Amino acid sequence: MNLNEFPLLEQTLLNDWQRGFPLCEQPFAEMARMAGVSEAVVLETLTRLQATGAIGRLGGVWGNGAGGAAMLCAMAVPPDDVERVARVINEVPGVNHNYEREHAFNLWFVITGGGRDAIHLEVDAIERRAGYPALRLPMVRSYAIDLGFDMRGPAAARTGDRPGSSRAARRVSTEDRPLAALLEAGIPLVSRPFDAWASELDQPVSQVLAMLGQWLERGTLRRLGVIVRHHDVGIAANAMTVLDVPEDAVDATGARLAREPGVTLCYQRQRAEGWPYNLYVMVHGAHRRDVQQRIDEALAAAGADAWPRETLFSGRRFKQTGGRYFSAPAQAQCSEEAAHACAL
Repeated sequence: MNLNEFPLLEQTLLNDWQRGFPLCEQPFAEMARMAGVSEAVVLETLTRLQATGAIGRLGGVWGNGAGGAAMLCAMAVPPDDVERVARVINEVPGVNHNYEREHAFNLWFVITGGGRDAIHLEVDAIERRAGYPALRLPMVRSYAIDLGFDMRGPAAARTGDRPGSSRAARRVSTEDRPLAALLEAGIPLVSRPFDAWASELDQPVSQVLAMLGQWLERGTLRRLGVIVRHHDVGIAANAMTVLDVPEDAVDATGARLAREPGVTLCYQRQRAEGWPYNLYVMVHGAHRRDVQQRIDEALAAAGADAWPRETLFSGRRFKQTGGRYFSAPAQAQCSEEAAHACAL
């Protein structure tokens, strides 16, 4: 279903409230006031969108390093064994994305954890169960990484991310982890959603709201709002272009690409044996042709079309969830492991 096929209020909630969620005691009443409808209508609409899968949750997207570490991995799996291996990968609680892509390396997953060593141990275990080695591609630097974007055009464009910000976010302190776990689970769709959190944490609502605001200011949270399941609202195509850029040119190239319209993610990763690529660019859009056109235009405009590259279009989604850094399922995965999600 395309975004334009949704009623106007649903379009507004899906597109315009991916960030900037009101930090007040009755946030849905504020959203309703701005939309010119009642609070009950906003809550009913959001509940319906969540039930139908257009919205994954209302909540936050953590900044780089706010809760732990993450690593992108890839496996080359024979086509007739892809579904079995995908199930093996999906069983790991710290895996939050698992996609098929059009390439010899056809299974790509993100695994999260509290530390890099723990992630490597978990990938070791996945390799043993799957029967195939994995490329391990930790991030070096992000130039643009935020899947909150304007969905009204043929190629999605970021709504608020500022390219070039690669600094690590301030980590969530030990005493604030219980609030972070509540946020990970999602903001409740009730009139006063923060009251229950305040009660559970034995804090005044004002303190809860103040901490959420501080996280946003510090970059601990990239954004706070509606987390859209993009495939379910018409953003059905996406591709990851990987480039082999000389080390002395990668930062400048990444910064230029991050500024190009339609580029939703851009980051540098470590190379791996048998994988020479170190710069990654993602474009999302309604149709494959739109995505390919936007990739070609962005590479040319940024002067990056001379570097060796490959473009990997996404196929099946085997798993797509939010990063779990602070809640019990991720922590049970392994004592140090729990999560830092890379948005893919």
